[in-house]
Formats: sequence, C-alpha cells, structure tokens
Amino acid sequence: MDKMVNLVKLSVGSETVEDMAAWQATKRARGADGLPRHITRMWPKREAEILNGGSIYWVVKGVLQCRQQILRLDEVIGSDGIRRCAIVLDPEIIRTQSSLKRPFQGWRYLAVGDAPPDLPKARKAEEPLPVELNRALAEIGVL
Repeated sequence: MDKMVNLVKLSVGSETVEDMAAWQATKRARGADGLPRHITRMWPKREAEILNGGSIYWVVKGVLQCRQQILRLDEVIGSDGIRRCAIVLDPEIIRTQSSLKRPFQGWRYLAVGDAPPDLPKARKAEEPLPVELNRALAEIGVL
C-alpha cells in the first residue's frame, strides 16, 4: 500500500508541548513496553494507511505544534469490557510549524499534503514561544 494518512488530536489538559511530554513520561501514559500511548474509543478505519508511516499531530491550546510517529495500534479492553484502541507512539516529539486548529472532539484524519512541515532540527534548542504569542503569530500567518 502506497497511501499514508496522519491523525490530528487535541492534547486536552496540556498548556504546552512540555506538559504533554511530561504526561507521556508517566507510568500511567505508557504501556507494558514503556512506549507512550493514547487510548481512544474508536478504531481508525484507515488503519493500514496510518501504519504506513503516519503520525499523530498534537493540538495544544488551539495550535497544532508537534507530532509523533505512530508505531502501532493495540487493542485494549477496558474495565467496562469495551474494546478500545491504544495508539502506540514513538516517544520522540517532533516540533512542527504552528497552525491554528479549532476545537473538535476525538481525532481527525490529516492528509500528508495538509500536514505542517517539521521545524529544522537546529531550532530544537530554541526556547519555545509563549502560547499567546504563538497563537497570535499563527493567526496572522507568520507561523
């Protein structure tokens, strides 16, 4: 299969990308293999396309700011007996060009051509912009 698709998801409760990374570092957010995962009620219908190199793009405080490679999808049965999907992630968080996103529930598919580009590796050491400044710059199209 040549097709690939990404997911986009709100990082609810995170004020910054660093907050999200700190949560993912907790034992509760990791599976038995030590990898971070996000558990969702719905199983993606486009599983093969996601697993063909797709990433999950994270929206933090209304701004798409980073992504993580999706390694696999695991079945998880909750204490209520309901089947859920654990999206297992590469622990490396890759910063992307900022992009405003309106609130939505669940996750959405994100076509490869619509995904923001990764920031250059040299910019990793830069201090992140304050959230409000990041949002304002994205609103006027600077980021």
